[in-house]
Amino acid sequence: MSVFAFIFARGNSKGLPGKNIKPLGDLPLIAHSILVAQQVEGIDKIFVSTDSPAIAEVARAYSAQVIVRPDELATDTAAEWLAWRHAINYLQERGESFDTFISLPATSPLRNSEDVRNCLASLDQETDVVVTVTPAARSPYFNMVVRDEAGNSQLVCAGDSVHRRQDAPAVFDMTTVAYVTRPAFVLSHERIFAGRVKSVVVPRERAVDIDDIYDFKMAEMLYADREKTHVEG
Repeated sequence: MSVFAFIFARGNSKGLPGKNIKPLGDLPLIAHSILVAQQVEGIDKIFVSTDSPAIAEVARAYSAQVIVRPDELATDTAAEWLAWRHAINYLQERGESFDTFISLPATSPLRNSEDVRNCLASLDQETDVVVTVTPAARSPYFNMVVRDEAGNSQLVCAGDSVHRRQDAPAVFDMTTVAYVTRPAFVLSHERIFAGRVKSVVVPRERAVDIDDIYDFKMAEMLYADREKTHVEG
């Protein structure tokens, strides 16, 4: 079974300009994903799909192969699913076939290699896609509301009578730690939840998803704390 890892990184991020190559610790952000993929024995090749020459240069510096993404697939409104398709088609047209597709977004730099291994191991014959989740801070059964234009509000799950958070069903936030599927599923479906989805739980300290400067500062704090722990250990 061949496994190809992909990192999809646009150059025109609006939330945090230049974030994909912004230094986190002593490494560009995207390098964290590349290096984790290199630590996973089952991954055969690593590709970075990008529209940015600067990102491409960093990717090659860390021994990843580059797929040039068309400009129309690198806008704020372009679905990343289409970039997944483009990468798969690009490789297949060049005679490169593979069995398992794993996306390791650059925006989750705190994942570790064990998280990636767990995700790959969870893709069984009854599963189309593996995603990662982390325990949610809020619950639609207890303290999440919907509201109308007048401000009238009610619980998202208003029909369920839950008086304490402890009594509410456990809910999880999806993360960008990893997505695992098969090339054929991406090419024949329109979205992740069009198939049978399994999730892998990742601790919150490894599930930070960087979208803006506040997320980045949180990642810096957690990364520094992790590095300090490694040194002291």
